Amino acid sequence: MRKPREGFQKGRVITISAAHFVHDCYTSFLAPALPLIIEKLGISYGMTGLLAVIQRIPSLFNPFIGIIAERPVMRYMVIFSPALTAVSMSLIGVAPGYTFLAIILFFSGISSTLWHIPTPVMVKQFSGKRTGKGMSYYMMGGELARTAGPLIILGVISWWGLEGTWRMMPLGFVASLLLYLNFRNANFKPAPSPRQHQEGSYWKIFLRFSAAFVLTGGYTFFQAGMKASLTYYLPTFLTSMGNSLHYSELALAAIQLSGAMGALFAGTISDKLGRNRTLFIISLAAPLLTLLFLTLDGIWIFPVLLPLGFFLFAPTSVMLATVQDLDTEKKAFVNSIYMTLNFFVGVMVYPIVGAAIDRAGFIPTFRAIAFLGFGAAFIVLLTRKKLHLITGK
Repeated sequence: MRKPREGFQKGRVITISAAHFVHDCYTSFLAPALPLIIEKLGISYGMTGLLAVIQRIPSLFNPFIGIIAERPVMRYMVIFSPALTAVSMSLIGVAPGYTFLAIILFFSGISSTLWHIPTPVMVKQFSGKRTGKGMSYYMMGGELARTAGPLIILGVISWWGLEGTWRMMPLGFVASLLLYLNFRNANFKPAPSPRQHQEGSYWKIFLRFSAAFVLTGGYTFFQAGMKASLTYYLPTFLTSMGNSLHYSELALAAIQLSGAMGALFAGTISDKLGRNRTLFIISLAAPLLTLLFLTLDGIWIFPVLLPLGFFLFAPTSVMLATVQDLDTEKKAFVNSIYMTLNFFVGVMVYPIVGAAIDRAGFIPTFRAIAFLGFGAAFIVLLTRKKLHLITGK
C-alpha cells in the first residue's frame, strides 16, 4: 500500500464514518426495545442496567486488543465487526430468556470492541493535522446511528413484532463487504520510526500520558450518569410517565440527532478553541440543561432535548481527538486505554442508575445525577496544565 497522502482525506474518513453508522445502528437497538423486553421477560430496571454492563465486559480487554491492533490484523478486526454485531443485536427480539439475551449482548460487546479500538487510529491517519475534524466525522457516524437506530427498530417492531428483529441482519453483512473491498489490502501500521524504540514499555507509555487518562476517565465518570439516564432509560422513563412508545422513541431520536450535531461540530470547534476549554463549557451546559428538562413535560421537552443532546454527546469527539494528539507511535494502545475508561467506567453507572430508579424513582435519581455531572468541570480544571504540556492543545 502506498504511503498515505498528507492532509485531510475526506473520502476515506467518510467511508469509515459510514461503516461506523451502520455498526452503531445495531448497538442502539437495545434501549428503544427495553420497554417491550421488560414486559416480555418480566425483569426489573436493575436487571436491565446489568445488561449494559454485560455488553461492555469485553472492554476490560481493550488494552490487549490495542496491542494486537498495532499489527496488520487490524484490517480484519475492522472489516468483520459490522457483520458480527449485526448477527448478535438482531437476535435481541427472539431471546427466550434473560440468560440468552445476556449472552448475545456479550458477543455484541466483543465485536464492538474490535471495531472501536482500531477505527479512530485509521481516522487519525487519514485526517492529517485536522484530528478534531476527523474525529467529528467519525463520531457523527456513530451518533447519527443512535438517531436512526431507534427509528429503524421501532419500524421493524411495528411491521413484524419484537420477534422480527432478526430481519435486520443483512445490512451488517453489506457494510462488512464494502469494508473488505476498500481495505482488504490496507496496512494501517505507521512506518517504522527510530522514536518507536525509545518510548519504552506499554506501562511507561501509560504513565507518561496519565493526565490524559485522568481527564477522559474522570470526565466520563461524572457525566456518564446523565448519558445513561437520557438515552438508555429515556424511553422507559417517558412511558412510565404515561406517554406513548412512539412519543418516547421520538424524544430519543431527537436527543440522538442533536447529539450527532454535537459530535460533528465539537471536535472541529476544539481544533480552534482548544480541547480543555471546549470540554469545560460542555461540562457546565449539560447538567444545567438536564435539570431544566426535568421540570418540563409534553412537547416542551423537545426545545430542551435538542441543545441537551448537542452538549451530552459533544465530549466524545473532543476526547478522541485529545487521545490521538498524544505524542506516541502506539496510537491503538493509547486509544484502547481511553476506550476502556470510556466504556467500562461509563457503563458501571447503568445498574447503579437502574437500582436507584427502583428505590427512589426516575426524577429524584435523574436530578441527583445532574448535580453530580458538574464534577466534570473540576476534572478539566485539575488536568488542564499537565494536558497542555503533553498535547499542546
